[in-house]
Amino acid sequence: MAKELSYSCSACGASFSKWSGRCDSCGAWNTISEDKAFASGPKGKTLGATRGKTIALTDLETQEQEPPRTEAGVGELDRVLGGGLVKASALLVGGDPGIGKSTLLLQAAARFARNGLKVIYISGEESNAQVQMRAHRLGLEKSPVMLAAATNLRDILTTLEAEKPDLAIIDSIQTMWADNVDSAPGSVSQVRSSAHELTTFAKRNGMAVVMVGHVTKEGAIAGPRVVEHMVDTVLYFEGERGHQFRILRSVKNRFGPADEIGVFEMTGKGLAEVKNPSALFLSERGTPAPGSVVFAGLEGTRPMLCEIQALVAPSPHSQPRRSVVGWDGGRLAMILAVLESRCGVPFVGLDVYLNVAGGLRISEPAADLAVAAALVSAREDAALPAEAVVFGEISLSGALRPVVQAENRLKEAQKLGFTNAIMPQQAKQPAVTGLGLRVAVDLAGFVEEVFGAR
Repeated sequence: MAKELSYSCSACGASFSKWSGRCDSCGAWNTISEDKAFASGPKGKTLGATRGKTIALTDLETQEQEPPRTEAGVGELDRVLGGGLVKASALLVGGDPGIGKSTLLLQAAARFARNGLKVIYISGEESNAQVQMRAHRLGLEKSPVMLAAATNLRDILTTLEAEKPDLAIIDSIQTMWADNVDSAPGSVSQVRSSAHELTTFAKRNGMAVVMVGHVTKEGAIAGPRVVEHMVDTVLYFEGERGHQFRILRSVKNRFGPADEIGVFEMTGKGLAEVKNPSALFLSERGTPAPGSVVFAGLEGTRPMLCEIQALVAPSPHSQPRRSVVGWDGGRLAMILAVLESRCGVPFVGLDVYLNVAGGLRISEPAADLAVAAALVSAREDAALPAEAVVFGEISLSGALRPVVQAENRLKEAQKLGFTNAIMPQQAKQPAVTGLGLRVAVDLAGFVEEVFGAR
């Protein structure tokens, strides 16, 4: 089989099937040369020697303008988005069934529509009548949001191309199907293909698209992980069914800080933003009780106070229970081991229960000292002062490590009326006046000084 040759002009880039002395495209002489193949292999399976267009390159000093944003007018939502909705961006929202994803997005669609954006809400799981019933219940029936119930991706893209909206909401990506993919809706191939087509269409047409994703029983967004890499922002809507609080958490954001959270409260009229989450999470805290400690945490860029509760009781079983809600179980086992090994506080034959009040989930290691204080407080039946907050990271040696943004944590505690703080030694002393600071060097010294349980 004869080798297929390709020639191109070095002056204008035009391609030819044979060599000539003069370029027919730009008229330059002696600029046509044979192209080397990008890859070797059978025709149609590799790139071969056919050239594409030259991409324009820039240097690192070139400063692009920040993308324009549109604020929703809901402070908690705008905070998680990094300041507002970015034009030509793709967002993926995941959460447990019935947690309020459709309610949140319908309220957000109404807000953006009232702020001048052309919004289309496409539901693949509900009919138009069901969405309209929810809008009436939320008092949003007058909002200029256009609805559609469809699952055919080709029909959806054709409609979006004709209508040219500023924002399109797809609920959900698992119900979409592309007719060029031979698999059922919700399969890995369909989800990946649909997400890719929607993302590229949005960026090509300057439209923002929000896709709702189902989650697995482990809590991760169902489907291939490549979908999370395709989009610009990944948001998780979290919360416990027994609590009225809902947390919108950003785990990826190309246009703002990641790990930012927004706090909402589920009411009869939909989701209401919580402007002061610390006060709300501590509102049901009564008189000081053993095992109750206030932790000064940090979620994204926002300092937040919450209550950590511990219960230690004799175990009737040969294997004591270790139950955790809202924190990492492996981290709890580590704290118990350090308390026993370094501080001489045994938990043998005792059931240990740990809970973060309000349905909040904590992942930062700065909660170590607050957890240890709650455990020892519950075991010794001695309550900490009601006006004290605790934070600090514990190492395996029992030493206390400094945490980031200690000053912001203390200012939040002071704003809510706390007068004392127990914390590790910081490299730079926080400039906070009117707040009594108790610095602990190691965990053993902290337990001895506060509880006398050595």
